Parts: sequence; C-alpha cells; structure tokens
Amino acid sequence: MAAYREHITVSTMLGVGYGLGATFALGFTPAQGALAAWLTALGGMLPDLDSESGRPVREMFGLVAAIAPLALVGRIVGWLGLPSDIEITMLLIVVMYLVIKYGGASLIGAVSVHRGMFHSLPAMAIAAELTYLCYPSSLTTVKLLMASGTATGFFSHLMLDELYSVQWAGVRIKLKKSAGTALKMFGTAFVPNVVTYSILAVLSYAMLVDAGIIQPKPATSIFPQAGPTEDGTNAGDVTLPFDEVHLGESFQAEPSLTETALGEPEFQQPKLVPIPDSAIPLERSTVGELLPPDVDPNAFNPVRR
Repeated sequence: MAAYREHITVSTMLGVGYGLGATFALGFTPAQGALAAWLTALGGMLPDLDSESGRPVREMFGLVAAIAPLALVGRIVGWLGLPSDIEITMLLIVVMYLVIKYGGASLIGAVSVHRGMFHSLPAMAIAAELTYLCYPSSLTTVKLLMASGTATGFFSHLMLDELYSVQWAGVRIKLKKSAGTALKMFGTAFVPNVVTYSILAVLSYAMLVDAGIIQPKPATSIFPQAGPTEDGTNAGDVTLPFDEVHLGESFQAEPSLTETALGEPEFQQPKLVPIPDSAIPLERSTVGELLPPDVDPNAFNPVRR
C-alpha cells in the first residue's frame, strides 16, 4: 500500500496536468483549470478518509470544512428558507465548519473500516457526483470538469494502492494480502454494500435530473382531473345539439358563480307583438305606382285581401 506522501505527490502532479489541459486544450478559464487541478489533488486523498492514522483524516476534514461551507451556504440558505442576512450567513458557515470538521470525522471513524467501501469504484463515483451536485455553477460542462477531476484523483489513489500490493522478487511476482481491496465493486460486508449503492443510486438520479437527461415525475393532484375521452375530446367539453342556433359548436364547461342554467332574464328576451291591420295604411294607389301595370296590386295588400 502506498504511503500518504506518495498519494499526495501523484494526485498533485495529475492535478497540474489536468488543469493545464482543461485551460489550454479544452478552452476553460485559468480559474476553472486551477480549481479542477485542486479538486484532482483533493480526490487523491479522499479514499484515506477511513485511514487508521489521524493525519489524513485531520487534513482532509480540515480542507473540506473550510471549502464546503463557502460553496454550499447559498443553497442551504435557500433550502431552509432563511433570510439572506450577513449575520445568518456567517453563523451558518461557522456551524457547517464545526459539524464537518468534528462531527463528520467522528462519524466516519465510527462507521468505517480501513480498506472498506471507501476504497472502491462506487465510492469514486459517489465522490464525483457529489462534486457535480455541490459545485455552484449553472454550466454542465464546468460541473463535469470538476467532477471528472475528483474522479481522476480518486482513481489514482486506488490504482497506486493496487500497484503497491504487488511485490517483485526478481522475475517472480508475489501479491500482498491487500491486493484487490482497492479496485473493487463490492466489499465483504453486506450492509456497507447496500448503503454504498443506495447512496450511489440517489446521487445518480439527482445528477441526471440536474443535467436535464431525465425529467422528474410531475406531482399528481389528489383531485380527479378531466382527461381526453375515446373520441379525442376533453371530458370537460360539452357538445351542444346541432341545430340552426348552435351549429355543432362546443364550449368548455367551467362552472362559476356567474353562470347559471336559467337562460336570459324574461325582461331581456325579445317578444313579438302583433300589429293590427289598421296600423298598416297601405293605399292601393301607392302600391300601384310601385308595381308594373300588368300586376294586380290587390295581391300584395294584406289589409284588403
């Protein structure tokens, strides 16, 4: 197994190359390249969180406790619905620092064993997905750059442990007991495997939703909703009878306080009032002047007919 100094050296060298490649080959900004390099170097130390010695744990949680509150305080304020006052923000940063540095270190030491699931490929994927989800950027490419840097550093640690588990005795190769305990998919205990893959599944779903690859299931209402019927119309549409008034038109039946089924008030409905014959003063001479001479004017006089 490689020592702590070897892991730091290798991951830092990889980080420098990764940052330079991101800046000059991929077109990212120098600041983004520098952050990607730092995350690559940090990823090379992450598997040693379950180390039995105190130095890696102290340094790792010291770095994470200093950086994570600054990166996550904005989101946590929004999630908790807290006011964005400077005092609230500073207090939240202090609380997060103490919880991560001391509470996180104690929790990891209590539930983990050295060379457990922290030294595994699923743990590498979890570290990369956490970096993607926590990095405060709206650009997917930048978040993928940072997540890939973390995964690169993490993988270098696992690979270095596997290389140091091989002993060369001349032309003979002898494997140590630690061989195969780093680049693994499953551990020897059942519960850590279930916990690891459960976390990986949740983070993978959250990452795919954040990237827009899949859409979350929309919230459904407990009240029944009108849907399309077999003929393609909406269940809320009411088709009126086909006659000279409605002509097969349809309207959306939306009940409201202003709509009733009583129709128009009686005083607004038009009424036909019969006109008496005496009120139509149609003279024969007048009609005769308007008609041709060969037409009988009595045929068009409703009074005298």
